Amino acid sequence: MLSLYQLRTFLTFARLGSVGATAEELVVSQPAVSAALAGLQRELDVKLTERDGRGLRLTDAGRAFEVSGRRILALLEDAQREAQAVAGTSGERLRLAAVTSAAEHLVPRMLQRFAQPQRGTGVQLDVGNHVHVWDQLRHWECDLVVAGTPPAGLPLRTLATRAHELIVIAPADAEPMPLGAATWLVREPGSGTRAVTETCFAALGIDPPRLSIASNGAIAACVRSGLGYSLVSRDAVEGDLEAGRLRQIKTPVTPLNRHWHLVAASDRELTVAARSFVAFAIANCGFQAHQASTGPVFEAADPHFPGNGIKPPETLHYQE
Repeated sequence: MLSLYQLRTFLTFARLGSVGATAEELVVSQPAVSAALAGLQRELDVKLTERDGRGLRLTDAGRAFEVSGRRILALLEDAQREAQAVAGTSGERLRLAAVTSAAEHLVPRMLQRFAQPQRGTGVQLDVGNHVHVWDQLRHWECDLVVAGTPPAGLPLRTLATRAHELIVIAPADAEPMPLGAATWLVREPGSGTRAVTETCFAALGIDPPRLSIASNGAIAACVRSGLGYSLVSRDAVEGDLEAGRLRQIKTPVTPLNRHWHLVAASDRELTVAARSFVAFAIANCGFQAHQASTGPVFEAADPHFPGNGIKPPETLHYQE
């Protein structure tokens, strides 16, 4: 019979692509990993891996099984959390994923109020670029994502949105220079902000020098130090702008009006914790309910839900 250990071993191998790396992460021997993979394939009567030189790789069947396997494991973890919550051994837990731009500035201010101990809801936050967070949501490995516009063609639904701007920033005391001559600090490939930045370059007709940095906080620090310009969310640098450490540069194509999206998988039901967080974001954090998602999704069975007559926590004020 297929075991949970075999499934975890297979999914770890699928993620890491190496028997040795899988053994190291699971703290077992390489023969134990190979045995688990072989046993799983016997149980399923399907070849999930094949030789690739001196190592192994997934077959097409293995890649298909990985998609369902990740969801199976996510559902098992959901069942464990729900049982623990009912038994009183653990509170509700929200699994939230956010793109780096949102996670470094917007999300912490949201969680500061939402994750209060008296609310009885713990939060697990995962941070990555938009490719990573959408992959997690697609496989049910998180409950909600805070990011830009979700990609088309995936079973996703936007529950609420919040407006923000993308602006060009420069060192506060630097001499102005042509946009195409300045070094631009950009996010890594795979970042949504990087894609928008490249689109702006095309619209401006420039091809400037680029320095790739995988952190918005590091980008802001580098701009403050005089290394160049960057396109960032105003949310990420509002404090620096107010303090005079950075200045905004207006261009023919910026500022860009954008929205943060609070997104769930459309092919699974929201947990109580997720419904509570969506309601909280709308009541306190400047999010607006998405028109196509109004209705039962916000009828959270939560004593802090603002629609039941109990005063919600103090409103968070964000400067736009």
